[in-house]
Amino acid sequence: MKGRVLLVDDDGNTCEVLAERLELRGFVVCTENSAEAALDRLSRESFDVVVTDINMRGMSGIELCERVATNRPDVPVILITAFGSLESAVAAIRVGAYDFVTKPFEIESLALSLHRAVQTHSLREEVKQLRKAVTASHQFEDLLGASPAMAQVYSLIERVADSDASVLITGESGTGKELVARALHNRGKRRAGPFVALNCSAVPESLMESELFGHAKGAFTDARQARTGLLKQADAGTLFLDEIGDMSLSVQPKLLRALQERCVRPVGASAEISFDARVVAATHRDLESVVEDRTFREDLYYRLNVIHIHLPPLRSRGGDVLVLAQHFISIFAARSGKKVQGLAPQAAERLLAYAWPGNVRELQNCIERAVALTRFEELAVEDLPEKIRSYRSRHVLVAGDDPSELVPLDEVERRYILRVLDTVAGNKTAAAKILGIERATLYRKLERYAQGTASE
Repeated sequence: MKGRVLLVDDDGNTCEVLAERLELRGFVVCTENSAEAALDRLSRESFDVVVTDINMRGMSGIELCERVATNRPDVPVILITAFGSLESAVAAIRVGAYDFVTKPFEIESLALSLHRAVQTHSLREEVKQLRKAVTASHQFEDLLGASPAMAQVYSLIERVADSDASVLITGESGTGKELVARALHNRGKRRAGPFVALNCSAVPESLMESELFGHAKGAFTDARQARTGLLKQADAGTLFLDEIGDMSLSVQPKLLRALQERCVRPVGASAEISFDARVVAATHRDLESVVEDRTFREDLYYRLNVIHIHLPPLRSRGGDVLVLAQHFISIFAARSGKKVQGLAPQAAERLLAYAWPGNVRELQNCIERAVALTRFEELAVEDLPEKIRSYRSRHVLVAGDDPSELVPLDEVERRYILRVLDTVAGNKTAAAKILGIERATLYRKLERYAQGTASE
């Protein structure tokens, strides 16, 4: 079914014929022979779109459209007239008509307009529910979303929160890996203890040992006093090691020993001290590939990867995009003092179509920018960044009747490779096996695609 249509025309025969032809195209059509009867029916039943003749006895189609726009603004109205003129079109637009069709018309043209109107109505309904969706029922600690993929993440966090076992969180940049680590801490038995975070890619190799294990006074030139390492600072709590894949090979065996023995020797100290911290690590890299390349120790990988939590990319989370967008709208509207309520349907459609390579972080930046730019109570398409407005889908088109929809072979390859990566959750080793190419070849292609995207 393509949608529920209320057809209004005071000519009973025309109404019946048009209804029959639209039903053959999958629409559910109900008919009324007056605007008054149509308004009464609209007050009792739900429809996706109203189609009405302009020139009718009694209340005209223009007046009906105006009444529907006032009482049921969520329902689009398409106006039909045999007396097409600029004045009629302007009048229809002024009263809020979705579209304007002049007789005689091709039934396929009306069906296409109806299909778009039904989509618009569906999006309006979805957008209308967004504020209700941003509730505790869709929120898990600071994580937000109700997609099946996120429900699995929530379930796994609940099951392992009280465990002392090490956890490895994987996922693309911007998916919220630290939020998962904090949820593990807040839901577990160590919630009263400290949550200590370290970004391994932000600390120079020469300082990493001191950061993790601490140092004694005079251990090196600038060590004017003793310092407690993060493993000890996280006693009775959680140590979160972000971007663990970037940790240098020289430090990895020392961290492995510390995790195995549950004790550390501060730099320059003569004695070891014990610690009691749960270690949660995260990375956006494919650690199995890094292990194969011998830039990450296999034994440390298995020590960290006792429990694995993978965060799905935003493009795999369906309607969560709109839930998160509404959440960010509320935050940034409040900060800026603007009365931005939500998303226009067309803007919501663009957000759903976009691939979000930067994931939740990119969506957050996009909404912050849009709220800053908008002059209305709803974010419109023109408020979105150009790359989102003009985004090309990754879906591979292998057949089509419209030559303009066909793409070059290189573009087909690009879209297919990216779709395979989506399917295997970004695992480049698995993707290379499916594609039948070397991993190095896959990396080169992805780098080329990234450069092409940056130049667009």
